[in-house]
Amino acid sequence: MAASFAEGTTIMRGLQELRVKESDRLEATAAMLRVNGIKVEIAGDDLIVEGRGHVPGGGLVATHMDHRIAMSALVMGLASRQAGPRSTTPPPSPTSFSGFHPDDALAGVLSFA
Repeated sequence: MAASFAEGTTIMRGLQELRVKESDRLEATAAMLRVNGIKVEIAGDDLIVEGRGHVPGGGLVATHMDHRIAMSALVMGLASRQAGPRSTTPPPSPTSFSGFHPDDALAGVLSFA
C-alpha cells in the first residue's frame, strides 16, 4: 500500500507466504490497489507497484474477512484523493492490533457497501 504513494516502480519479491494466510493477501492487496486507481502486477510471488505519488481512492475493496486487508484499506483511505475505499464486508475483530477500531474519527474513510 505504501508503494502506491511513492513515485516510480516498487518491486517486492518472494511474497509467497502472503498466499497462505487468512486470505491470499498477495491477490487481495493487488486487487485493493487496482480498484483504487493504482497500476499493479503480480509476477509469480512478486508484487510490482507503479506508484504515482498519490492514490485516487474510492474503490470497492473485497476484504475477504481478513483484518489486515481491512486495516490496509482504511489507512490508504486516510491519504487518498477521493473519499476512502469502500469495503464489501465490515472488518473482522482486530487480531494483530487490538487497539485498532474504526470509530467516529475515521467515519467515511472506509465505508461498507
